[in-house]
Amino acid sequence: MSYLEAGSVIEAIRAINPNAGCSVIDNDPDRITWDNQADVISKEDILAKVNEMQYYSKRKDAYPEIREQLDAIYHDIDAWRASIKVIKDEYPKS
Repeated sequence: MSYLEAGSVIEAIRAINPNAGCSVIDNDPDRITWDNQADVISKEDILAKVNEMQYYSKRKDAYPEIREQLDAIYHDIDAWRASIKVIKDEYPKS
């Protein structure tokens, strides 16, 4: 596999095992150097975690700023809920 455009391989590794010792070149899951064989995580597990984590950053970018959300909640909570549901539906958890 080549360089991933979105999603951080190292963040996925850290989410799976925060103590794993490794380095990643160019965010490429085929270019991981493990410090210890006991820390090795399968490429499939890493890519699954990358995909799982991508929804979060996409949602974060799509949500309005917190001030705007609080104002929307104050003025019309049902409209706010509907706008947030659109984003959650567009970027579902895997």
